[in-house]
Amino acid sequence: MNLNLGGITIDSSNPRTLAEFWTQALGLQIAFDADGEFLQLTSSANPQQPYLGLQKVAEQRAGKNRVHLDFATDDREGELKRLESLGATVGATHEMPGLTWTVLQDPEGNEFCVGSAHS
Repeated sequence: MNLNLGGITIDSSNPRTLAEFWTQALGLQIAFDADGEFLQLTSSANPQQPYLGLQKVAEQRAGKNRVHLDFATDDREGELKRLESLGATVGATHEMPGLTWTVLQDPEGNEFCVGSAHS
């Protein structure tokens, strides 16, 4: 098999504005900007990491995301506060044996989760 994950793309009404949130949230940089229609955010610290794409679409997000990003951290509460200060909306927290996660939304309402493992 010769198929590798290149990146994950989020639909956006304004990719350049949304890039301000995601570059700060994840420490990424804008590596490619196709006139604001598509932006590719990459990590200079980890060039093998898949890119995060932001693609301009006319329609607003409606309903629950069918795909979302999951992030892991040892300091979930600290990251929730930091992401909220950048413009994220913090939602419900969920727990199962060994894992606690919180659902958030970026400034355009795209959902993502921040989780932490516990014993």
